[in-house]
Amino acid sequence: MLIEVLKSKIHCARVTEANLNYMGSITIDEDLMDAAGLIAGERVFIVNNNNGERFDTYIIKGERGSGCICLNGGAARKAQVGDIVIIMAYATLTPEEAKTFKPRLVFPDAATNSLVQ
Repeated sequence: MLIEVLKSKIHCARVTEANLNYMGSITIDEDLMDAAGLIAGERVFIVNNNNGERFDTYIIKGERGSGCICLNGGAARKAQVGDIVIIMAYATLTPEEAKTFKPRLVFPDAATNSLVQ
């Protein structure tokens, strides 16, 4: 048996852009991706703390150091610039692996989405 467990989380990032006229996805600052152990094309689940929306999409790599959190395509309808979102990815593990697995949690600066040192 395999179970899904939290692998990565970017907690309380601020949406910087919403681009309806794009093919879809979420663009994330590469610094945040690296810190959370996320890769381009990976499926992520997003929760909007402002309106309760929950949805999933895939990642596009954003400019390093930009603080970019941009919802693209249909996802742009799920949040407004300034909304606070939680971005999560999951891994499939055996129950034994899951007992010792530690997710990568990132808590960016609320104003800039930069990494807090």
